[in-house]
Parts: sequence; C-alpha cells; structure tokens
Amino acid sequence: MENEFYRSRLIDEQIQYYLRLFGAVSIEGPKWSGKTWSALHHAKSVVYIGSDAGNFQNKVLAETDPSLVLTGEKPRLIDEWQEVPRLWDAVRHAVDQSTQKGQFILTGSSTPPYKGVLHSGVGRIAQIRMRPMSLFEMGRSSGAVSLKGLFAETFTPVAADEVSLRTLVDVTLQGGWPGALGFSAKEASDISSKYIETILTNDLGRVDDVKRSPHKMRLLLRSLARNVSTTASVRTLMRDITEHDEESLDSQTITSYLDVLSRLFLIENQPPFSTNLRSSIRVKQMEKRHFTDPSLAAALLGANAERLIGDLETFGFLFESLCIRDLRIYAEASGYSISHYQDYENNEIDAVVETDDGRWAAFEIKVGFHEVDKAAQNLKRIATRIGQHHKPAFLAVICGMSRASYRRDDGVYVLSPFMLRN
Repeated sequence: MENEFYRSRLIDEQIQYYLRLFGAVSIEGPKWSGKTWSALHHAKSVVYIGSDAGNFQNKVLAETDPSLVLTGEKPRLIDEWQEVPRLWDAVRHAVDQSTQKGQFILTGSSTPPYKGVLHSGVGRIAQIRMRPMSLFEMGRSSGAVSLKGLFAETFTPVAADEVSLRTLVDVTLQGGWPGALGFSAKEASDISSKYIETILTNDLGRVDDVKRSPHKMRLLLRSLARNVSTTASVRTLMRDITEHDEESLDSQTITSYLDVLSRLFLIENQPPFSTNLRSSIRVKQMEKRHFTDPSLAAALLGANAERLIGDLETFGFLFESLCIRDLRIYAEASGYSISHYQDYENNEIDAVVETDDGRWAAFEIKVGFHEVDKAAQNLKRIATRIGQHHKPAFLAVICGMSRASYRRDDGVYVLSPFMLRN
C-alpha cells in the first residue's frame, strides 16, 4: 500500500526480514512514531481497530468474532490490535492453520494486560520495537559514518560544516516525531507538551482498565525528566518529588506507574553492561533512565532553546539521551544491543554497544569539543580496567559540536552525531 509521502525508516529492513521468517510481525512503539505508516508500506490490506467509523464497528466486530477482521489480502495490517487483546490469539491461530509466511502485521501503541492473551506467539509472531526517528532518518545526519563500518574497521574520516549550539538544542527540542518534521523547535515543543497531556488524559486507564491519577503521573514524569540520563532509583525519585513539588508518592505507586509508562512506550531505560568476564570489578546493576525521545523530557521541564543554552548541564543530559536514542536505533537495525557501564568506584561509560558475535565498543557523549580530551582519557582508562580479558573493538567520543569525524592519534574516534547511521 504505497504512499508517495512515506519516508523510509531503518526498521523497514527488519519488517521485510521477519515477514519472510514468521507468519506475523508485531510492530510496537509509542504513539505518533510512524508505526502505521511503516506497516502500510509493507501491507496489502488494512483494518483499523481503533477507528471510530460506524460507531467503532471494527472494534465491535473484532470483539464479537476476531476472525471477521482477519480476512483480506496478505500481508494484512491490524492497526491498534491491543484494543481487542483476543486478536493476538486469533492471529496466532490463523498462522498455525497455514504454512504461509508474512500473513499479518500488527501495530500497537501499548502493551495490553496479560489476561485475554493466552499464547506468547513464540515461533509465530515476531515482535519489533519502533522508536521515533533518528537524525539519519530525519535527514539531519549525512550517514557518512556507519556504526557497522566502525566494527568492520572500514572507517573513513570526514569533515563537515560547523555545528552551532543552537542547532544541537533545536534538534533535541524537535525530537524524532515524524509529524513534527518541518516545524520550528518551539512548535515541536508545543506538540510534545500536548502529546504528554493527551497520554495523561486519555491513555492511562486504557492500558489495563485501572483508574490512575493524572496528577500523580505528572509528578512522576517531571521527576523522570529531572533525572533523565541518570541511574536514579525509585527512592531517589521519591525524594526528588518531595523536594521539587512538595508532594509525596510512595514506592509502590511509583513502581506501578513506571510499569504503565513502560507499557505505553514512553520510557525506555538503558540496561547495565555485563562484562561476563573473570574480573573482580563490581558493576552496578542499575538501569539508566530515558524517555523514548528527549523532546518529552524537555517539554516536561518547560525548557526552550534560551533556557537550555543558559543551562548547559541540563542540556548535556538531554543531549546524551538524544544520542542514546539514535545509537539504540542504529544498533538494533544491525542486530546489536546497547547498555551503559557504571561501577562502585564511580567509573562510568555513557554507552556500550555489543554485536551479535560478542564484540563491544564504548562511547562517551559530550556537547562541546573542549570535553573530548577528558572523555577519551576516561574511555581508555576504564577500558583498560574492564577489558583485560576481552578488549573493546573500538572507543569513541560522540561530540555534538565536532566539525569532523576522525580517529585521534591514541586510537579513539571522535564522531559527529550529524554523520552517524546504522
């Protein structure tokens, strides 16, 4: 179902690949990230379960008899399937009845409650995570430096035009939402603010039919924004809410609400790096907190370009989150994974990318070029400690204001986010 306005996404290759291997593919991710458009690009027919047409007739039909909405040319897209969780089992059953691959594409912007979903779908339904667009997908990165190429040692240094701090701030505020392309940073920020309000107003109870307080959720979201790109614990979030908002949330409420935010794909934490090596180094097993897009954190902080330029410490955390978003997209498009490193001696690495064959690379993320030397020294020092038995494939500093991507004399790469791709 071709659309002349469709902008290609890195996930397209994954969708095509898994449609050849499985009877169905489920594309999951936050609202407004482009799931439906990408699915339509690969589908030959579609049914919109969440459509209000005919007094939500498609949803009523699916609830009455799920098989009624599965008939159509294959691959058939079932959009927002989680509105009727029984559809998962219906699709699994339909796949079981045929040896044909690529029969269905499911899209969902939240994870439904487990009751009503009887089978995991293992072997029948491949699950893929879609995120907002990376700088490369938005056309803001030239793609001259490939993550896969760095591991393959095919890197070629490349220079580019000077990048201003205002440009870095603007792309962070704009975020990777396809619908915000072409808008100014101010307009995109307003869209992100309304996005959050819509989630708080309409979607909190739709995850599992449990009534939750939008006010309490807003308090938690603001605290998460203040602690983005950190390993803040639930206890830390509790103290932060009390300190900044002079209100309190108990640990049980925070834990429950964090689960809801995860199921709505609004947050996606960065797991800790496990060296799996014969080492006495004690590694902290805490996840680093991120929103699915840094624009959401910026909107919750009420940040605009002027405020962020005047508060580079806060912007540094938001910029790190933007780079993690992009690294995650590039890594997963290549079959890699991303984590972070933190030990009990206060040694930290912003991002660790691991390949499917066990190689790994370490990244530090910095805004200004003056921070590159210190970041490179930090990478080399920590890599020496943790890489005694399994050395890293390479070390790199992603520098927002670097005018080039190149390899330093000490072997550490300096990379511009405006040149990266998968």
